[in-house]
Amino acid sequence: GAKLRRRKNYFNIYTMTENEIAKIAVDVCFKIHQQYGPGLFETVYEELFCYEWSKTGIPFTRQQAIPLVHEQIKLEIGFKADIIIDNKVIVELKSIEVLAPVHYKQVLTYLKLTNLKLGLLINFNVNFIKDGMHRIVNKL
Repeated sequence: GAKLRRRKNYFNIYTMTENEIAKIAVDVCFKIHQQYGPGLFETVYEELFCYEWSKTGIPFTRQQAIPLVHEQIKLEIGFKADIIIDNKVIVELKSIEVLAPVHYKQVLTYLKLTNLKLGLLINFNVNFIKDGMHRIVNKL
């Protein structure tokens, strides 16, 4: 039940699901957007997100190089993920006028290459942050 999960989480035994991680990430984005709004550089939002996320104690990596293997060749850097949380959720941050279909496909490609199931594509350059948040799933 919920009580057991909360108690286990206290001892850091309970591992969070992708959806639980995503909910916290969305809350962090709301907080940042509420305070600063649209119009800042993507790198600023990334810095703020990582600072706020570090307070959660949940592990994450930033600008992690992801290798790509094609037949017999291995490219050390196929892409760099903005943020990967707990080896479960990819967070791709944008601060652009309009998200294009390719941005969604890009996150799906990242998910497939990492075998992760959930990606969050977040565009901070919107009036209401809920309009800038998108979940991309890969076999979740």
